[in-house]
Amino acid sequence: MSEMQTIQWFPGHMTKTKRQIQSSLKLVDAVAEIIDARIPISSRNPDLNKLIQNKPRIILLNKCDMSNQTATKMWIDFYKKQGITAIAVDCKSGRGLNKFPMAVNTVLSERTARLKSKGMVNPIMRIMIVGIPNVGKSSFINRIAKQNRAKVEDRPGVTRGNQWFTISKNLEMLDTPGVLWPKFEDKVVGEHLAFTGAVKDQVLDIEFLAVRLLDFLKVLKPAEFISRFKLESVDLESLESYELLKLIGKKRGMLVSGGEIDTERAAIMLLDEFRSAKLGRITVEMPAKDGE
Repeated sequence: MSEMQTIQWFPGHMTKTKRQIQSSLKLVDAVAEIIDARIPISSRNPDLNKLIQNKPRIILLNKCDMSNQTATKMWIDFYKKQGITAIAVDCKSGRGLNKFPMAVNTVLSERTARLKSKGMVNPIMRIMIVGIPNVGKSSFINRIAKQNRAKVEDRPGVTRGNQWFTISKNLEMLDTPGVLWPKFEDKVVGEHLAFTGAVKDQVLDIEFLAVRLLDFLKVLKPAEFISRFKLESVDLESLESYELLKLIGKKRGMLVSGGEIDTERAAIMLLDEFRSAKLGRITVEMPAKDGE
């Protein structure tokens, strides 16, 4: 779809952000990257590896309460094989965040031991927090800093400035200077970000997006999705996704004058229910067997 392919997240802004991150890297000992556990590939900025280079890293698989638990464990194992510590968290409820200080201690254990051997007791560890818009970065900072100093809004790109947060007597965090925008060179990346609401619905064809989501759901067949829309007797894989959208709209009584099905309303409802995990705990992207 042309709209999906032409979405760009302010490339000039991204260039400035890269420069800010590079200049701030020398101030920190490690980087904590927050991604969406449902879309671990699409919710990362692909340039980040080059930016971070050899800095120790922790990956936080956020929104783990909405992702498939088995899939999240597979992703944690996938990163472990790459030498990266990953933990499953839910920044809104705080679930899993108690593991964060332990993860920091683990990835910086060699540095801490080296400094202690030089006579430094409890050396300060400094961590930079990075993540694309709407992935939960500000919610994480609010939770972990136990104070509402980072502004949280459900829209891309509201975090501004160079903010430090003291977590404990020997742990400090730096909020990303600027915002890391995702790249949309791959159309599927744009679609997956849109599934989760990371991209504004206004810039997309909502019915097309719902159809693309149904392409995925009718193969995965989550039990909650089947039961919620009473699809037990439907041969999903032989049914065109647009026809399935119409069937879902009909089952929910979304009719307009003349008995036509209001597919736009059905599409909005489907995406809302996916985003609130009413269709089940679903992970859209799985790790590759031989690498990402």
